[in-house]
Amino acid sequence: MKKSLLVLMVVMMAATLFVTGCAKAPAGPTALTLAQNKPEIDSALKAYAALWGSANNVDVTVKSVGGTSGGLGPQLKADFAAGDMPDIFAIDGLEAYKEWENLILEVSGEPWVSKTSVAFKYNGKVYGFPVAVEGWGMAYNADMLAKAGIDPASLVNYDGYKAAFGKLDGMKKELGIDSVVSMAAAIEMGWVTAHHNFNSLLANGLPYGDLSVVNDLLAGKVDAKRLAEYADWVELLFKYADKAILTTGNYDSQVGAFATGKAVFLHQGNWTDPNIKGANATFKMAFAPHGSMKQATDGIFVAAPSFYVINKDSKNIAAAKKFLTDLATTPEGAKYMVQDAGMIPAYSGISLQPDGQLSKSVQAWSAAGKVYSWSQYYFTGDFRDKILTPIYNQFATGKINKAKFIDLMTKAFIENKK
Repeated sequence: MKKSLLVLMVVMMAATLFVTGCAKAPAGPTALTLAQNKPEIDSALKAYAALWGSANNVDVTVKSVGGTSGGLGPQLKADFAAGDMPDIFAIDGLEAYKEWENLILEVSGEPWVSKTSVAFKYNGKVYGFPVAVEGWGMAYNADMLAKAGIDPASLVNYDGYKAAFGKLDGMKKELGIDSVVSMAAAIEMGWVTAHHNFNSLLANGLPYGDLSVVNDLLAGKVDAKRLAEYADWVELLFKYADKAILTTGNYDSQVGAFATGKAVFLHQGNWTDPNIKGANATFKMAFAPHGSMKQATDGIFVAAPSFYVINKDSKNIAAAKKFLTDLATTPEGAKYMVQDAGMIPAYSGISLQPDGQLSKSVQAWSAAGKVYSWSQYYFTGDFRDKILTPIYNQFATGKINKAKFIDLMTKAFIENKK
């Protein structure tokens, strides 16, 4: 009797364990959220995330914030206030790191760290996974320049661009163009003016990593000559831009004008390769230096555009780490970065090369060592977006003249003094 009771108890316990096990077994996959700031790679990243998620039993949600939808910074602040911070999110440099450093996980020991030279570091420790290597100068339609008899080698300073722009403007009908330059300066496109164009003031013509201009401006010291020459450059771009695109255009209209042959120059970087390819553009193109100075400069701006960081309060840190490691170390990750997203990988051991002409131009400038820094991110996002962006916008729309532009920029740096 006791033996029968014991057997019954064992059977009941086994049944209980089986039922309990069955109840846990169907538990859903891990959920992972990534917030990033490059809308141009949204579809490619979502496709890769779905593929990776399926293979790793992880539901990956990609949130892309940028372009004309505003910056990622404000969205992250809203997410934080709502208690809904992503597991992985993008930062663009030092000031953004400082803003979120209490939430960012140190990743110095991750496998991908030894495969890149441009990881985001702070006080000797690694915190950011470089998304890619990117660059920009002034993208130009080489076929149109040849038709106009303009040598791209002459596009190294303000005078060279002024002559070229004037000649092209007089050939609009012959070339079939609407404007010489495709440039955007709407408030929503402040990342073109107060981020990328602004960097010409900060880094053009300086040795890579030289922060002399940055440090002076952060201290409220303005080089009047350099700023005046820079203002001439901004004025030149605005003068020869399509006014509708300049003042109200979005990313697609700006890039589209160049891709469809309606503008000879484009103020964007190699991240536009997928968009240009999608427009079936067949003309030859490359980058020339910015003409923000009277003296000749011989380089374009090249760096990692942003970095993925892991939220150290995430419940899915292991999955987040694996997602990033696989991006940098697997054939699938390489295919996504190079072939699908059209990016220049920031990691060694990847033999694939992007086929976009602008990416190839960035690689050529880089291989020649003719590169200038990205220094705009030493200034806060609020300073760039809330203070500088409206100044550029007012200049573009004709609400202020060049003298007032210089005055407002000067006052902005003095008031921003730390």
